[in-house]
Amino acid sequence: MAENPRARKLADRIKEVIAKRLDKGIRDPRLGFVTITDVQVTGDLQHANVFYTVYGSDEERADTSAALESAKGLLRAEIGRNINTRLTPSLDFFLDAIPENAQHIEDLLREAKNRDTEVAGLAAGAAYAGDEDPYVKPRDVDAED
Repeated sequence: MAENPRARKLADRIKEVIAKRLDKGIRDPRLGFVTITDVQVTGDLQHANVFYTVYGSDEERADTSAALESAKGLLRAEIGRNINTRLTPSLDFFLDAIPENAQHIEDLLREAKNRDTEVAGLAAGAAYAGDEDPYVKPRDVDAED
């Protein structure tokens, strides 16, 4: 989205307001353990994308997504009361895939480490295919005379 300082400040403030409101509680039993990870606001300050993570199963993630969508108006009203802008930005919620991506990267790093260990083991017991020093050395002139 936008890289202007005002949009970044507004995004930070929106993140705080939403997190505090979720901490106070929303009367929706579908809402799980939610963490707001990031908010991005457009340059015209009229639209905000809210990224969140949910601790739990896929079913809990789906329920939390539905709960946030139904609470969108309440959260937008709370933002309107707590920020000083002419227009309150509209909200869209997106499930952030940071934990899944981090786990995938950890798995790849673990696999690379295992392969490096295997290669080091093979290299330790390896022998040269030909001479140990295959390079031609300058001849000794005295030895030929």
